[in-house]
Amino acid sequence: MAAERPSKGRTKHTSPTASIRYMDGSTRDVPLAQLRLRDFSESEPWRRVRSIHGMKHYSGDYASATTGGQVVYESRLELARLLLADFDPSVCRIFAQPCRMVTRIDGRVRSHVPDFLLVMRSGTVRVVNVKPASRLQDPTVIQALAWPGELIERHGWEYEIWSGAAPTLLENVRFLAGYRHPGVLPDDEVERAWRKIVDGEEMAVAERRLAGNRKPEEARPALMALLWAGRLTTDLTSRPLSGESVLRRRG
Repeated sequence: MAAERPSKGRTKHTSPTASIRYMDGSTRDVPLAQLRLRDFSESEPWRRVRSIHGMKHYSGDYASATTGGQVVYESRLELARLLLADFDPSVCRIFAQPCRMVTRIDGRVRSHVPDFLLVMRSGTVRVVNVKPASRLQDPTVIQALAWPGELIERHGWEYEIWSGAAPTLLENVRFLAGYRHPGVLPDDEVERAWRKIVDGEEMAVAERRLAGNRKPEEARPALMALLWAGRLTTDLTSRPLSGESVLRRRG
């Protein structure tokens, strides 16, 4: 893709624009009204996240099972939202810092880089901004998050401001994430467990039956992989995963 020079000054922006950065080093400005998912093909995050000793923010790269690659994040809260997106079977694509939005409001040019863009299997697109709940009472933060949401929803995409989830849910999903990548367990072992699972039985019962002559905990990884994949479900919100967790088959 040929590089397009971004405007040196922001005074030229008279209509909402999304600037997208690509892996080949080029940058493209797209009128927001014309923005499509295909514009993000072979794109990269608008900012390159770097971890520096002494930084107050916790940033890094997350190895996503959904994308099959690394997704950047700039805080622990962003990592939590990213983890839940990776766990959500309805999400099929994840873009971090997908673009820089620029528009003119009350005579002033404003810019904003959303945290994530999620693409659902249904075709729905959701733009997500992550912000601690403690900062959502700040008038400056409210204004900074409001105008991007108005533009995104006017475009026909969903807009989400995310400030956290139930701690128990996050801890359970973090644990299951250890089983998120294909190949962590042999496929035949996971499939054998899937065939033998009885809908509605407790995890401890399933482990004992699947283990046979082995220790019950040796059967646990296959159940964790099935839970991460969404083929099994259980209550992850109100209680930690345990032998009393009731397993349900899905699909």
